[in-house]
Amino acid sequence: MRSTTPASAPQHRPSPQRHRRIGRRWLAVAAVALSTTGVAIALQPSEDASATSAPGYRQDDLRLDTDAIQALGLTGVQARVTTASGRDLVATAGVAVAGTNRPVPRNGYFRMASTGKALMATVILQLVDEGKLSLDDTVDSRLPGVIDGNGNDGRKITVRQLLQNTSGLHDDLPGFDTPQDYYRHRYDTYTPEQIVARAMKHHPDFKPGTGWSYSNTGYVVLGMIVEKAAGRPWQEEVQSRILKPLGMNHTYLPGTTSTLRRPHADGYQVFASGKPTDVTEQIVPDLGGYVSTTADVNRFFQGLLGGKLLSKARMAEMQHTVPVDKRIEAFWPRGRYGLGLVSRPLTCGGSYWSHEGGEAGYITLNGATDDGSRTVTVSMSTSFNDLDKTLRQHKAASDLADHALCDTPGNGQDT
Repeated sequence: MRSTTPASAPQHRPSPQRHRRIGRRWLAVAAVALSTTGVAIALQPSEDASATSAPGYRQDDLRLDTDAIQALGLTGVQARVTTASGRDLVATAGVAVAGTNRPVPRNGYFRMASTGKALMATVILQLVDEGKLSLDDTVDSRLPGVIDGNGNDGRKITVRQLLQNTSGLHDDLPGFDTPQDYYRHRYDTYTPEQIVARAMKHHPDFKPGTGWSYSNTGYVVLGMIVEKAAGRPWQEEVQSRILKPLGMNHTYLPGTTSTLRRPHADGYQVFASGKPTDVTEQIVPDLGGYVSTTADVNRFFQGLLGGKLLSKARMAEMQHTVPVDKRIEAFWPRGRYGLGLVSRPLTCGGSYWSHEGGEAGYITLNGATDDGSRTVTVSMSTSFNDLDKTLRQHKAASDLADHALCDTPGNGQDT
């Protein structure tokens, strides 16, 4: 799920319309299993065997679940379960670089993609608590004339609808369908205005408030609204309101830097030809540009669900959910979308909260119990241009999250 990085000297070149994914590219299409070797599991230095499990889920279970994901043809996988005590269970499988025996780093950096939408939603809701915004504000009241043309009307779209993906704004985010696309456009940069202008070339998917459709563009608009309300770049709001207070010292926006900090596993996209392409190096043009680690993502969901970031009233708003469309329900069976937060059922009853992300080469799933006492993040360094493979990859990672969270008391309910 992509998100807007600042672009001081836009190099935007129009590219053909592409299939969109949740994030930016996870509804991919193609098939070929990558030949990988190596499996590892380790506890953090402070851990002991007694700290590795809440009821029913232990280190061997995490190792087996991580193995099962990697066996689908992924180059590398890393997974982390954080318990209420703060002690972590970590497993890796596969390799960091295809064709080598280099292990996947236990706390490697990766592109978190649309998980960043939960950060944006949190900032918006904090501004609401401070009286600087209202969820019922229209886009036009904050950004006059930005949403206009082809039936798009910013006077009829609210902040709440942008957050909940019920605005009807069509999504037309740049992406890669072939290796040639990747090599040609991987260094392109876009301003938020350019991203929004792409969407304005399309009619809305539906009238605001009458449907649900995942819209990266909507979150680009939210970033613009934050800047108007706060009087400074939205990136600075995320940093001061979330990353710094929670100690998320390994989460950052690379901006126009196309590489990731080390250590990291390289990211691979398996295009329709069936050949994996190393797509690690690229500039991501929206909120999905954040780079993070499994420890930091878990820290965020612990803080959010644990009541450190939002008032009870705003948290209730965030957790008020609506059904997703049939296309996305294939990935999130019985899933529901709140304000930048997803509710998914647990097989043992109740539900958990998450916001996943998909970027060329990197797919991230995560989850937290209702009180944030137990969290899990899975980062996979392979994405496929094959819908069936993508669905199986997603199911295996979702199974891991369910197994890790299911036996923990205090699971939440859909609202």
